[in-house]
Amino acid sequence: QVQLVESGGGLVQPGGSLRLSCAASGNGFSIAAMDWYRQAPGKQREWVAGIASSGLTSYADSVKGRFTVSRDIARNTVYLQMNSLKPEDTAAYYCKTVSARYGVIWGQGTQVTVSS
Repeated sequence: QVQLVESGGGLVQPGGSLRLSCAASGNGFSIAAMDWYRQAPGKQREWVAGIASSGLTSYADSVKGRFTVSRDIARNTVYLQMNSLKPEDTAAYYCKTVSARYGVIWGQGTQVTVSS
């Protein structure tokens, strides 16, 4: 069984920071490209950021300059560093990858709440 396991969510005050992790596990399953999405209550899931197999990163306009996506190939883990958090960043955050062998794989989600 292959899976993505997320961690790092929590409650943070506006202006604070969190780092989300997305670790891949499973037989022969290694992360190349990865995308982060988020879904706030009552809203559609939206793309937040991504890292390509080349290492090239991209970001939604709403998080550009505040969020940074990176990966540790040795640990088979992708990170989303979130700085200068705003209440509107409150959402469940999901990582997603597409494996040639296993297809589309989503993490279980981790909740981020930005509130004073």
